[in-house]
Amino acid sequence: AQDGWRRTTGPARRDLLLKLADLIEENLEELATLETLDNGKPLGVSKAVDLPLVVKCFRYYAGWADKVTGQTNPVEGDFFSYTKVEPKGICAAVIPWNFPLLMATWKLAPGLAMGNCMIIKPAEQTPLSCLRLAELIVAAGFPPGVVSVLPGFGPSCGGVLARHMDINKIGFTGSTAVGHIIMKDAAESNLKSVTLELGGKSPLVICEDADMDEAVAAAQVGVFFNQGQVCTASSRIFVHESIHDEFVAKLVAATKQRTQGNPFEDVMMGPQVSQEQFDIVNGYIAKGKAQGARLACGGKKTKGKGYYIQPTIFTEVSDDMTIAKEEIFGPVMSILKYSDFRDAIKRANDSKYGLAAGIFTRDINKAFEYADDVAAGTVWVNTYNSFDTAQGFGGYKMSGLGRELGPKVLDAYTETKAVMVKLGHKPGH
Repeated sequence: AQDGWRRTTGPARRDLLLKLADLIEENLEELATLETLDNGKPLGVSKAVDLPLVVKCFRYYAGWADKVTGQTNPVEGDFFSYTKVEPKGICAAVIPWNFPLLMATWKLAPGLAMGNCMIIKPAEQTPLSCLRLAELIVAAGFPPGVVSVLPGFGPSCGGVLARHMDINKIGFTGSTAVGHIIMKDAAESNLKSVTLELGGKSPLVICEDADMDEAVAAAQVGVFFNQGQVCTASSRIFVHESIHDEFVAKLVAATKQRTQGNPFEDVMMGPQVSQEQFDIVNGYIAKGKAQGARLACGGKKTKGKGYYIQPTIFTEVSDDMTIAKEEIFGPVMSILKYSDFRDAIKRANDSKYGLAAGIFTRDINKAFEYADDVAAGTVWVNTYNSFDTAQGFGGYKMSGLGRELGPKVLDAYTETKAVMVKLGHKPGH
């Protein structure tokens, strides 16, 4: 299928992607229901966040399908030099369980737009929405074999893709530990290209001049959205000592108002995705208590059947505590007090991760200073977890390699070929 698909025109690929976006929009309710059924996120979130972003992403990259070009090069001598932008070839994508359809789209849309055949391996916990997407891809008119959805377990399925000699590129979103394995497998097979969007321990700095109510709201979105199962979760919140107590009081009061329960009802939070994740998060809560952090609220299982964990806030957290260093991937917030702004930046950077960061301040100079000096791929100022398909996304340090979204991701799905042609004529003839 790759030989035929790579020769399709940009406008033809554009039209197919637009058709697919329309079909997703028409089936939004069904796809959102499947996402909630698999993942446990509130249906309202699936309908208002995940699926609209999926539609926007396919339409954005449909617009790029006929706009990527080569160039001519001003070389010396009797030569004509030009470059061509060509598809990478067969590309694989290993998808996480926290945003199954959206993360698949982040890889599918640019890959297809550039003329690549795509193999999608959904997480074993959440395969349903990707399988339904495959049916819509067929209905949209994509040729057979251009997209394959391959459900299965990580080592026996994702590992095979990473080691496969006929796959030219693999993208992975998930844990840093698995990212190491995929990169090693790629290196030991055919040196396929690798992009990785991995873990994080993102800092959010609340300055003394911050809008308190907006900062409290953003802190909750930063950690409790999607039950804390977000790679950019602002799980380290540095609060200036002069506003610390007021901030904590307002944050705890607001957190206790968060509703949690059956994700098909009108609630703000659902359960964790699985027993495994439920146990991991509870293990970190236990470590926080054991190491001396003060439990300000939450920390228990919500009553009833299911993997529900109360939104949890720890105060009196020090930088060396496990809950301040390791990615938890659950609704657990650590609040750390600071007095000096430069020290807050230094502490924010004291992590092996560098996926995202945020700051709340009315001082524009302080905001730009933080944005310049914090080691993170995305910096949010007076907002948090705000995404747009046009803005690239990826991490520094052990938070990954390469970028998703925006125009930059197109480089990951293309090769640039240089062509040099000797001209027959001579100067003056």
